[in-house]
Amino acid sequence: GEPIRVLVTGAAGQIAYSLLYSIAKGDVFGKDQPLVLVLLDISPMMTVLEGVVMELQDCALPLLREVIPTDKEEVAFKDLDIAILVGSMPRKEGMERKDLLKANVKIFKSQGAALDKYAKKTVKVVVVGNPANTNCLIASKSAPSIPKENFSCLTRLDHNRAKSQIALKLGVTANDVKNVIIWGNHSSTQYPDVNHAKVNVKGKEVGVYEAIKDDSWLKGDFILTVQQRGAAVIKARKLSSAMSAAKAICDHVRDIWFGTPAGEFVSMGVISDGNSYGVPEDLLYSFPVVIKDKTWKFVEGLPINDFSREKMDLTAKELTEEKETAVEFLSSA
Repeated sequence: GEPIRVLVTGAAGQIAYSLLYSIAKGDVFGKDQPLVLVLLDISPMMTVLEGVVMELQDCALPLLREVIPTDKEEVAFKDLDIAILVGSMPRKEGMERKDLLKANVKIFKSQGAALDKYAKKTVKVVVVGNPANTNCLIASKSAPSIPKENFSCLTRLDHNRAKSQIALKLGVTANDVKNVIIWGNHSSTQYPDVNHAKVNVKGKEVGVYEAIKDDSWLKGDFILTVQQRGAAVIKARKLSSAMSAAKAICDHVRDIWFGTPAGEFVSMGVISDGNSYGVPEDLLYSFPVVIKDKTWKFVEGLPINDFSREKMDLTAKELTEEKETAVEFLSSA
């Protein structure tokens, strides 16, 4: 078949190092889909990137038709089928979130414009670099000719963290847990919701609340653990999540490409327009979605209790504030 063009930005970084091998060996787009990998990073990282290219060559992978390392947006964004935007300005010590937003608005405005100019109009864009939701919104606003629905940001890592915490608590595998939800921002205000989640215990599917029988844990420590997991990994490893982030990106992109399993939904940051959950329009907010034919739809009609409502509104408020700050920078960027 024809190779698809896949861009990974921040390609000399840690997450990409775990991600590129999985993509190139066929874990994401299937075992018979040839690929051209385009790797973008900043100029000072080009030597490191050459090393990554050598390693990809040395993997001797049958699906990998070509690897293109570059520091130029017009090369990186040309004719893309999918763009995985991992690279962003990381938060340095003593940096205000506002400074971080400002630096990233510049990057994602520029990459959005490059997508608009050079990529296919059908391109699927996945934003990983933090603050992911707002970076994704800025990229989308900077690429007016690409449908808003083609942009999503990664909350699958949080989704997987939530699944795994439930599985560990019950002594089952993560595969036995489905339909957890991450609502809102990929930040510590996100709301991991298991009110609609099911778990397979000894061959029988039951609700998570019923299976765990510990409401105070589910409404307390469970939520905090998922919200603060990224920080816990940094504290222990002295580096941020890379292996688990790469795995989550693979899950997210594979679901976009092949659809979600019947009876299951996943969490993705998507444009909030037309949602039925009272989330303000024009936010990039994480919702439960199902995907078919490379198109996502909101999961509709889930009852929302007062506890959930409060948490969902809190993270929406944070996203609204982030957006306002970012849009201010956008007009001056």
